[in-house]
Amino acid sequence: MSHLFSRFALGQLALPNRIVIAPMCQYSADEGKATSWHQIHLGHLALSGAALLIVEATAVSPAGRISPRDLGLWDEGTEQALADVVRNIKQHSPIALGIQLAHAGRKASTRVPWEGGSNIAPDAGGWLTLAPSELPYAEADFPPQAMTPEQIDQLKADFVAAAKRAERIGFNLIELHAAHGYLLHQFLSPLANQRQDSYGGSLENRIRLTLEVVQAVRAAVSPGIPVGVRISGSDWVAGGWDIEQSTVLAKALKAQGCDFIHVSSGGLSALQKIPVGPGYQVPFARRIKQETGLNTIAVGLITEPEHAEAIVATGEADMIALARAVLYDPRWPWHAAVKLGAKVNGPRQYWRCEPHYVKDLFLKD
Repeated sequence: MSHLFSRFALGQLALPNRIVIAPMCQYSADEGKATSWHQIHLGHLALSGAALLIVEATAVSPAGRISPRDLGLWDEGTEQALADVVRNIKQHSPIALGIQLAHAGRKASTRVPWEGGSNIAPDAGGWLTLAPSELPYAEADFPPQAMTPEQIDQLKADFVAAAKRAERIGFNLIELHAAHGYLLHQFLSPLANQRQDSYGGSLENRIRLTLEVVQAVRAAVSPGIPVGVRISGSDWVAGGWDIEQSTVLAKALKAQGCDFIHVSSGGLSALQKIPVGPGYQVPFARRIKQETGLNTIAVGLITEPEHAEAIVATGEADMIALARAVLYDPRWPWHAAVKLGAKVNGPRQYWRCEPHYVKDLFLKD
């Protein structure tokens, strides 16, 4: 029996295996609205056999977009466009659908990656960005505005409104983005947060906003919708956010009824020094799982089925998330099931595709 293909539950959400497709920004929306690209991109990933597909970072307000082409969920137009995608996926796939709700903070108002990804100043077609403090991500960036208490309250309301929209259109899970240098991560890290009020200074104060957003979203959606958080286990910069602080946050999240934590790293500072290698972020997930018992998703250069199997089998993490690996090989779960002697969900239209050396790959209910 493969551990990777064993059943698991996040809160009340039952999943047929431990494979997650991680959120991956596509920079292909139209004023926040999902487009035909999302139909194609998410549609074929939904046929992968993974248990859970989490849609890319989705801005809770126009100012929260990383770029002008980011996906959003802040009004009826963005809701309807994404609802069409969700409805089509659910017609053809049993995969659970999650959404990552986000606000980019000081890393907002940038060009899309294939146009360089640089900051767009307000007078050049961009917008004024928000942050805990008036500290830009890069020296050349237009400085962000330090958020007022009223803007913080509005931010929480925006997350709640987006979460309600997500549940209404059929998402099964909500992930809140507090990683990769975006707004909630900026509040967590002392490198970006130099506030003197109740949201800055001590660790207790710096984690306050993330906890308040989780609490507000958890109260706003149905109990059957798991709510979790994506974090960076470390800034990879001396004096920044680290695994010790991440563990404190994870304990507080668990106490609030958070259903899972998805552990990545980096993204807050251009000074980061990341020792990239296979499974380089797994030790962060392992540490959090061991010290808190919180359901944990590991991610980051996990490309081989045997490696993913070992991570789950040894209890380093409960689930494995794939990003670039599944873009390169959208049938990664099929191929992993063959290697590990397991079965996987696949559309009946494709059941005849099994190679001659593969027998009974697909679950046929």
